[in-house]
Amino acid sequence: MADLAPRTDRLDAYLDERGLEAVWFARPNGFAWLTGGDNVVDAETDVGVAAAGYDGALRVITDTIEAERLADEELPDAFAVESFPWHADSLAGAVAERSPAPAAADFDVPGFERVDASRLRQPLTDDDVERYRELGREAAAAVETVCRNLEPEDPEYEVAAGIDISLASRGVDTPVVLVGGAERAQRYRHYTPSDAALGDYALVSVTAERAGLHASLTRTVAFDAPDWLEERHRAAARVEATALAATEAAAIGELTGTDGPDTAGDVFDAIREAYDAVGFHDEWRAHHQGGAAGFAGREWLATPGSEEPVRQPMGYAWNPTVQGAKSEDTHLVAPDFTERLTKTGQWPTHEVEPVPVEGISTEPRELSAPVIR
Repeated sequence: MADLAPRTDRLDAYLDERGLEAVWFARPNGFAWLTGGDNVVDAETDVGVAAAGYDGALRVITDTIEAERLADEELPDAFAVESFPWHADSLAGAVAERSPAPAAADFDVPGFERVDASRLRQPLTDDDVERYRELGREAAAAVETVCRNLEPEDPEYEVAAGIDISLASRGVDTPVVLVGGAERAQRYRHYTPSDAALGDYALVSVTAERAGLHASLTRTVAFDAPDWLEERHRAAARVEATALAATEAAAIGELTGTDGPDTAGDVFDAIREAYDAVGFHDEWRAHHQGGAAGFAGREWLATPGSEEPVRQPMGYAWNPTVQGAKSEDTHLVAPDFTERLTKTGQWPTHEVEPVPVEGISTEPRELSAPVIR
């Protein structure tokens, strides 16, 4: 992480606004956002082994087991590392004892407020954007490498294992790996891998994470494509294109034509209109549609009436589904451009027009197409 100033500027403003002396982050995505490092040892826990804090200075508190490794391998020199005996205290207790007060934290610390870390992580900084581009390319390359070599008889769980390995070789973790063959991809929206063979076609949906940033994508591979697959995929893609166009309009306050800020709920309204326009009126009810992405798989989900602000530059991963089909990539929406981050240039694409919704552009978007083998 080259420049911590954008983060400390945000934190200074937050402390002033809340009348606080310090703020602490021990959840993995908050820790990664502030430090660029990883505080996870046990992936089953919600809180990592160290807390990163800011009280005018950058600090990390952890136990004696982790202090040297974190200082050597995970943290910029700007962070002072403090340790406590592993047997003598908890992380929350050590933070409560050593932090100035009043303070806030993203985990339970006695006497501390709870910070909404997601709001602090938005929008992305210039350094975040550059690292996001690298992650998007790496994630797409890993997933597409596996998908190009699929065969109808491959079990879903073996495909998932191959994706895990392909991403791990690039230093990327996989919080979500879904692989659905022809039968299960039509029945379920979350096709967690099973021992079923892929059959006529497969949907592969992945969320990849590195240094706290998350990129999501879905790839479709058909061996004996069902007659309906092209129609349903095209419908889902038109909804994704509409969501992108609505996000762009909302980010500059032009989606609703009102004086107030445009929100995730406003984008959701456009998504629902798109489903109606493509002839699949109630498909939005079967699965969430995605939302803002960055230091979480979704910093927020677009839901009816949501007041979450639409910001830029920010990652957005929209993932509309139409029974048995899905269209999903992670895009960067910036003031002057929109960029598909999860791309390699080696996977087929198609131009897709957003449906006509008031306030948005209907300029065609280049989105990922199914591979027909």
